[in-house]
Amino acid sequence: MTIATSTRLTEEDLRFYERNGYLTVPQLLPREKFDQLRAHFEDKLVNLPGGMRPEDMDVPHFTDTRLFDWLLDPGVLDLVEQIIGPDIALFSAHFFCKPAGDGKSVPWHDDAYYWRETIIPAAKAVTVWLALDPVDEENGCMRVVPGSHAPGARRYRPTTDPTSVFDEELDPDSVDPAQAVPLRLRPNECSIHSATLVHGSEANVSARRRCGFTMRYISTDVRFNHEEVGDRHQIYLARGTDRAGNVYADPSTPSPELVANRGAGQNYVGARRPGGARPGQG
Repeated sequence: MTIATSTRLTEEDLRFYERNGYLTVPQLLPREKFDQLRAHFEDKLVNLPGGMRPEDMDVPHFTDTRLFDWLLDPGVLDLVEQIIGPDIALFSAHFFCKPAGDGKSVPWHDDAYYWRETIIPAAKAVTVWLALDPVDEENGCMRVVPGSHAPGARRYRPTTDPTSVFDEELDPDSVDPAQAVPLRLRPNECSIHSATLVHGSEANVSARRRCGFTMRYISTDVRFNHEEVGDRHQIYLARGTDRAGNVYADPSTPSPELVANRGAGQNYVGARRPGGARPGQG
């Protein structure tokens, strides 16, 4: 049995998160468990299907049930519980790997926009972004706009950057890049951010890879739109009890049919590149 490391947030930490919409954590997993995750990822990376980009390793837990060892780790859930409460569902996961030299960019966006038809309200989701590699400005670390997490309608437009992983982005006039803060992380450090926080990242043209494992959670009082997207996405009860009448999947059962149903080019639980399904689909 692996003993999880529980991260206790201080009152100052919680006030910082409430005010800014994000927080960084110096260590998420016990060292041995983190090393096992990184080794597991490396095995997956070298066995990517032909033509698949490393950035597109979305919802890997649908076919790889071993990942629930980390997605449902008690220490990870202890961290999330301090932000969203004791009743927690696993919403999604994504290995976001930008290879050295030609790693793709992520335009300014808020996650809730892409998830608005999959979970209701999407604003209540949080993402734990666990660094597998050292990440900084040179290799395309995430940049966030502190305090930009107030829910509300935002203007989106088609992306103009050919290196972008999405085909929609926030209207540049609504974002001041000068206010953005880079989230520099070492391996096993993580950030946690609100679904409504404005963030993005530059392309990776450096000689170093940049990889993170994103683990996404919702309170169980958020409604999962199973009727509309249940053939392409599913959620899992991680801790506590259901409070929205949701349908939950069994983490011990792989669901490759969901991946097949998502369509070519679709990733990020609703975002897409040309050829994929429209934003908001699961």
